[in-house]
Amino acid sequence: MPFDALRPKVTTILANDSESVEQRLTEVCELLQATIGYYDWVGFYFANEAERTLHLRAFAGEPTDHTVIPFGKGICGQVAESNQNFVVADVKAQNNYIACSMYVKAEIVIPLFKDGKNVGQIDIDSHMADPFSPEDERFLEWVNEQVAEIL
Repeated sequence: MPFDALRPKVTTILANDSESVEQRLTEVCELLQATIGYYDWVGFYFANEAERTLHLRAFAGEPTDHTVIPFGKGICGQVAESNQNFVVADVKAQNNYIACSMYVKAEIVIPLFKDGKNVGQIDIDSHMADPFSPEDERFLEWVNEQVAEIL
């Protein structure tokens, strides 16, 4: 499904005030994971600045042991410090990679800003090598902008 067709669905999920933020974030993860063939795991991590850690708040896909990630560790931890998108075409080529599953071949992490501050990120793992394009980046940046409005 093209990203443009997903935008109204994401907007509708996030606008549902009768559900908690966690429920809405989980539904967005489930929508993306179910709809985009190469999004095998989708999750939102949020920063605890005092502890310099990221905490998993919502996800779709295989359960992960990586529910808390220190800043600087792995791809997610690096994004917490760099405030930059990080697209990894081949996770085996990354020295500072935390393996969640032996099937993961690529990862994309997009920081989530609220009032100009990096408060979290969306993290996507793929079982395909190098599947992510600039269109994925733009779409996920848009998703994070929408999510920031309900935080």
